[in-house]
Amino acid sequence: MDTSDVRHNLPVNRRNFLGFGIALAAGTAASGPRPVFAIISALRAAQGKATLWPVTCRDAMLRRSGAAHCWEAMTLYGVDGVESDITDDLTLPNLYGDVSPFSVSSREGRDRLRAALEKAGKKITAFCMHNRLDERPEFEVEWCSRVAEAASDLGVPAIRIDVVPQKIPREEFLPFAAEILRKVIAATEKTGIRFAIENHGNTTNNPEFLDALFSRVGSPRLGLTLDTGNFYWFGHPLSHLYEIYEHFAPRVFHTHCKSINYPAEEREKQRPMGWEYSKYHCPIYQGDIDFGRVLAILKKANYSNDLCIENEMLGRLSAEEAAKTVSQEVAFLREKQAELV
Repeated sequence: MDTSDVRHNLPVNRRNFLGFGIALAAGTAASGPRPVFAIISALRAAQGKATLWPVTCRDAMLRRSGAAHCWEAMTLYGVDGVESDITDDLTLPNLYGDVSPFSVSSREGRDRLRAALEKAGKKITAFCMHNRLDERPEFEVEWCSRVAEAASDLGVPAIRIDVVPQKIPREEFLPFAAEILRKVIAATEKTGIRFAIENHGNTTNNPEFLDALFSRVGSPRLGLTLDTGNFYWFGHPLSHLYEIYEHFAPRVFHTHCKSINYPAEEREKQRPMGWEYSKYHCPIYQGDIDFGRVLAILKKANYSNDLCIENEMLGRLSAEEAAKTVSQEVAFLREKQAELV
């Protein structure tokens, strides 16, 4: 991928910085382990320093801000853009607030979206497909092809995909998944777009399954949406996470930055899948995962896309609390990047 498609994020400008400062100084629904003034100071210290990656969020998080439209929500959060959900008919349902929904099914629709992104100064760093590969394989290949064409036209560098068994027994799913993904890669060859499997659920959080799948498909255009929290959710001990991240880092095309704050006595155990997730899921600045270490691993592997926040606890926060929490996560990731450059 041409790195000009995903430019190095510019330093936070004065207006955005002041917005962060006001939000952070007002506090957050659940206070972080560090004083607010320390995070503001770190953000101020990052001014004028180049950063490595844009900081974005899942567009499904935007409405939780209470903003009237998606572009205002992105400004409240302080993100550079989003990973955008995309439907079967190539509508982007979470880019809300315009007279009609955005669609990338036609040249005219893509031009309209491109103009809106340029006006807002935002970017889409990945399309998010919710695939059902074993329920409708022929449609899935066609759908992936259409999404890849739109991504290529718009300069979206990656497509996040689901590779999860719906009908086929898990023990029989690997050969099927490899076959259909080879078809997807072949059908989209001219676009050059990269497909990024998210590690989630009971299948793709298994590193052995991922290794076998990547080997069978044999394409450099098939990689990972690295969900930092999902490997932990699956039950892998905390210290083992960094080995997994490092192993797959060369194949990471996109990220979901997420964390969990387990009791100290549970962190190094092999826990049951999903154990107490709803209780212990938290903002990334409060969690067990060392994001300084994660970003260092990605930098070493020459990662070139975004840091995409996926906060799944926003549903229990007010709109004001959600905006404060996400903006603090953004500041946290900018601070961690500044420590690397």
